Amino acid sequence: MDTIASLFSFITTPVSWVIVQFHSLYGAIFGPDSGWAWGLSIVSLVVLIRICLIPLFVKQIKATRGMQALQPKMKAIQERYKNDKQRQSEEMMKLYKETGTNPLSSCLPILAQSPFFFALYHVLSAIANGQTIGVINQSLLESARQAHIFGAPLAAKFTDSAEKAASLGASITDVRIVTAVMIVMMSLSQFYTQRQLMQKNVDLSVKTPFMQQQKMLMYIFPVIFAVMGINFPVGVLVYWLTTNVWTMGQQMYVINQNPTPGSKAQDQYLTRLLKYVTTHGEVKGRGKKKIVAAIVAKGPDRNDNERKFITALSKQGLAAQADGTVMKSVEATADADAASGGAAKRQQPKRQTKSQRQTPPKPSSKK
Repeated sequence: MDTIASLFSFITTPVSWVIVQFHSLYGAIFGPDSGWAWGLSIVSLVVLIRICLIPLFVKQIKATRGMQALQPKMKAIQERYKNDKQRQSEEMMKLYKETGTNPLSSCLPILAQSPFFFALYHVLSAIANGQTIGVINQSLLESARQAHIFGAPLAAKFTDSAEKAASLGASITDVRIVTAVMIVMMSLSQFYTQRQLMQKNVDLSVKTPFMQQQKMLMYIFPVIFAVMGINFPVGVLVYWLTTNVWTMGQQMYVINQNPTPGSKAQDQYLTRLLKYVTTHGEVKGRGKKKIVAAIVAKGPDRNDNERKFITALSKQGLAAQADGTVMKSVEATADADAASGGAAKRQQPKRQTKSQRQTPPKPSSKK
């Protein structure tokens, strides 16, 4: 791990500078040697990085959905050219080019975040070894070594010896309890994030190997985090736990506001949207209008959730328009006009019996 971290030492100075700037802010509130000052500095570093990565996250979502949509075609190519790997690769690349899909786009946020992660690991390892690094001078080094979070030093690890923990001013018991709790929370947050994706935001109408792979990752990733976590300093665990919680919240927002077509989340979203539209008689918000417009544009290619939404609108006498708005449908307007104008129609004469028709009318008494 130290060897990998050293490869990203070129951004150690920027990372340490950002931490020091946040530390000067929080140090004025909690005290410069406080674990809260240093811990919140790391949390703020995560927030800053993740805000910068939002455009990549959007690309990741689009790439993931694109890959899900391509799974049936990819499977057909694999079966057609199963004995010709070179032709299979060529057809796959052709498919990616035609659809504008890049398989690596789904990994962009993780890849972009990795240098900062390893640079932070490099900084904390240097602090644990009593070495100045980046813009962290001797006085800041001593302050960071004194900083504890729930009794565990920022630079301590689960695998540290009792002597090393003591040199950082803590007991090995405190270090292992705090790191174990954080590792469990880190793994659980990763598991929940992946589970939320699988249960709510996957197109259930298409059964592909991609879904099976995602299901495997749901169990593999938390195990990987748990195994690697015992070698992470407390400060790195704070970083990784924060980024997991951010990812979980960010994904929850995306699932609620822009779910994958055909997923359970889309069904729930359209149900909420239908309730709002039938109550207020309109679609508000650019995002909602965009989703309704996309459903209208699909026409006969709509999935079950979308067809149910359009049908339910029709039953309420509403019709979705190409611009994402809704208005009263022609059929509903005609029915309403017929119902309101029925009383104004010319009254039909009363039907007479046969005897009444044969009986001549009585002569008038008027002269």
